Amino acid sequence: MTDLREITFADVDIEALAGASGRVAVLIPAEGTLSPAARRLSRLTKGAVARAVESEAWEKLEVGAVLSLAWPAGMSAEGVDLVKLPRRPSVAEARKAGAALAKAAGKAGVTLLAEGTRRPAQIALGLALKGYAFTARKSEPAEVPAAAVVMCKGAGEAGEAYATARAVAEGVFFTRDLVSEPTNVLGTVEFAARLEALRETGLEVEVLEEDRLEEMGMGALLGVGMGSAMPSKVVVMRWKGAEGAPLALIGKGVVFDTGGISLKPAAGMEDMTMDMGGAGVVSGVMKTLALRKAKAHVVGMVGLVENMPSDRAQRPGDIVTSMKGDTIEVINTDAEGRLVLADVMWHAQLSEEPAAMIDLATLTGACIIALGHENAGVFSNDDGLAGDFLAAAEAEGEGAWRLPLGKAYDDQLKSLKADIKNVGGRPAGAITAAQFLQRFVKDGTPWIHLDIAGVAQVSAETTLSPKGATGWGVMALDRLVRDRFEQD
Repeated sequence: MTDLREITFADVDIEALAGASGRVAVLIPAEGTLSPAARRLSRLTKGAVARAVESEAWEKLEVGAVLSLAWPAGMSAEGVDLVKLPRRPSVAEARKAGAALAKAAGKAGVTLLAEGTRRPAQIALGLALKGYAFTARKSEPAEVPAAAVVMCKGAGEAGEAYATARAVAEGVFFTRDLVSEPTNVLGTVEFAARLEALRETGLEVEVLEEDRLEEMGMGALLGVGMGSAMPSKVVVMRWKGAEGAPLALIGKGVVFDTGGISLKPAAGMEDMTMDMGGAGVVSGVMKTLALRKAKAHVVGMVGLVENMPSDRAQRPGDIVTSMKGDTIEVINTDAEGRLVLADVMWHAQLSEEPAAMIDLATLTGACIIALGHENAGVFSNDDGLAGDFLAAAEAEGEGAWRLPLGKAYDDQLKSLKADIKNVGGRPAGAITAAQFLQRFVKDGTPWIHLDIAGVAQVSAETTLSPKGATGWGVMALDRLVRDRFEQD
């Protein structure tokens, strides 16, 4: 796994700043009022800090952004970074400031003077998350960014708060690593092995192999993987930090999607290594819950398959029987993720009788057309659960937007030959995919479907991540568990 930058917390020590290596940073409110410690830092730099916050450049700087001074006189540091941040920043502002510091520092160490500013742990979380880089497949993997020290009041309390935040960051990094790996490294066997290794965190992990899946009647899932030499698997991860019915998290884990016989265009197909993004998020959430010892009962299930064309591959026009017993006419073999999810969702409901169920999948290009790369699509049969998730996503700064369900969309999935078709045509493609999945939700089970096709991997950096895999959803789902499902 990609390692996080080590971040520790200490009491304010101005004398140590003069000899600090790497970069020294200080938080300053928009009006440029320097704290006593910041004034002493300015004296160390021969007044450079005070002059900078009186400049036009400082006035134009956004909240959470950084103004850098290179090689300051009177100090050993290679730079001093001035961060514009209110003394009482919002969570988003605090994380943005930490991320801006990470970008300014690069691999260098950071000594941050955060005297009198709230949310030092959230600043540290932003610093950790933005420092991610996937280099495991390079001939010379990059070094982990050097350690950071946050000097603040109440250092012990801030360190305890960051211990919880660090568990979230580790889950995000785990998800980003999984989504970033090429399929010749992270096939279904290796994916399952990495999840089995999570037993060391306290998770219970069970791997269901193809013969077991066949006995269980998972004809929809197995049909997707028929064309691949890789064995299809379902991995079950359990965290029982409380009694009662669990929250079930279900992830689509298509480790590579060629489209099958309904072959995708060659341009851009290399990005289909990320079609297991839903399974990656579920895995990251489960790791976070275990690391922070969440007082909740949560089960994560992921269906791991590869969708390939071959002499054994599923064909358009084939009819498969799902674990539920419904028959499905496969109109397009590139609409495979919903087939995987249908069987895993049904198994989760039979085996766990969950209090609620949430599935995640890089499911449709139609969702990208509708919402771009700013928001995941949210579909639900339960207004309360959907509202709680949307509130959690907003609190964590992860974009999500609710889209409708309805019988008219269901009608697009009617089949002459089977109980249902796997596609409903071009109109409302993201909605008809969700409508297909709803058929495999039992009456009385609160359910959310998250279409993360546009947010799992992006071509431009975001506030908290470099371009590439984002880990979207780990923070929002952890927040949902914390707010709705944890027990005192």
